[in-house]
Amino acid sequence: MRWIRHLFAPPVRTRFEAACMERIRSAIAASERLHRAEICFAVERSLSLADLVAGVDSRARASAVFAQLRVWDTAANNGVLIYVLLAEHAIEILPDRDAKTCIPAAEWQRVCARVAQGFAEGRHADAIAAGVEALTPLLALHYPCDGTGFDYGTAGHDELPNRPRIL
Repeated sequence: MRWIRHLFAPPVRTRFEAACMERIRSAIAASERLHRAEICFAVERSLSLADLVAGVDSRARASAVFAQLRVWDTAANNGVLIYVLLAEHAIEILPDRDAKTCIPAAEWQRVCARVAQGFAEGRHADAIAAGVEALTPLLALHYPCDGTGFDYGTAGHDELPNRPRIL
């Protein structure tokens, strides 16, 4: 009865209050000061009835959100989406083309598992911040700030907004 989970999913604000969203935004901003990649966080209460009828899963929905939020729209193809679907307790991390080829799938899965563990413990904002922190050294290794004055990850040249998105 998948549709029941979606119908009765808690509102996003019960899990992610304003202070939690600010904590996540700050974690993303701090991370992006250390590399040229871009991190985007989006959370969604539930899928639409049309998506449920069509059998859309969290991974497919995350792919649609990746496009909707234009996470792919970075000069180095190094955007990363952290997507949460509350109704299914689903966490998806989707890297753009270049980031996907540079960082092994096992590393993305490890970060996702870390976030899932925090969610299981009821620490939603802490879990997302921990996931961002776990992504930071991976992204810094492959997309270091090069000191040329055109570092995408600096506050002066942020390609994607750092604020979390509620869909």
